Order: sequence, then C-alpha cells, then structure tokens
Amino acid sequence: MPELREGDLAPDFTLDLDGGGAFTLSEQRGRPVVIFFYPQDDTSGCTNENQEFSERKDAFEELGAYLIGVSPDSVESHFKFRRKYDLAVPLASDPKRLAIEAFGLWQLKKLYGREFMGLIRTSFIIDDEGRIVRKIRAMRIKGHAQKMLEALRDHLAYTR
Repeated sequence: MPELREGDLAPDFTLDLDGGGAFTLSEQRGRPVVIFFYPQDDTSGCTNENQEFSERKDAFEELGAYLIGVSPDSVESHFKFRRKYDLAVPLASDPKRLAIEAFGLWQLKKLYGREFMGLIRTSFIIDDEGRIVRKIRAMRIKGHAQKMLEALRDHLAYTR
C-alpha cells in the first residue's frame, strides 16, 4: 500500500469504541479529527501518550476537533485501560488492523536487533473535508500530544 501523505483523502473506517458504540471517520466531516495510533494499552510509553492527550482533550475540543486514540487492542482492554488511568480520550479498537493498515502504519520494526511487524506510532490531523493535513510520527512520546495540539492550532489559523 502506498504511504499516505498530507493532502490525501483519509481512508474511511468504522471501529468499536471502549465506551460502547462505534466511530466512523466519515461521519465526522465538518470538523477536524485528530487520530493518534499507538501500539498497546497499559505499556509505559502508550500510557504516557494517552495521559498527555487526555490532559489536553479539552483544548482539542475548544478548537472544534474530535480526538481519538486507536490501537489493535480489544474493546475490553481499552475499557480497563481508560478506567485504570482515568483517561479522557475515547479509544477505538482495531484488532483486525483495518484502519492501522489503511493508514499504512503496520510495518517492519527493529528493536534490539530483532525484526517484527508492528504499529508505527503516528498521529494525523484530518480536516473538516476528510483530508490529511498533518501526519506526525511520534519520535518522542513526551510532548507529542502538545506537538499535535500546536499543529492543529497552526492549521486552523492558516485556514480560518
């Protein structure tokens, strides 16, 4: 699958949410969406990332954006994870990697000399028309949520 780039139409998907119901990307047209893809619930890096996004959820919403996290974990895992850490952001479950693969994030990874397939931690800003306006790979977890918030502010300042 070709790599998605800024300006591309975001692939549509529907995934189950930890709080019940489902999230469909195309149903969010008319407002920006910030999606952060992360590898696994209840690991230190993913916990820190989810906590940072949760701390900024109100700021994203004040800008009119819908904020959502996506990982291959089950709905049940997401529910426990959110409750354990009092996370504010809805989490979408993608165990079949439908959205993860559509966004080109299931790739070969290397860690300590070992190669394996896994999710590349990446976040996207989707504009109100469904186009990718920012794609930011999380090279450092600390500060990534703030970086996404600033990117959203910059995008909105440019378009309004």
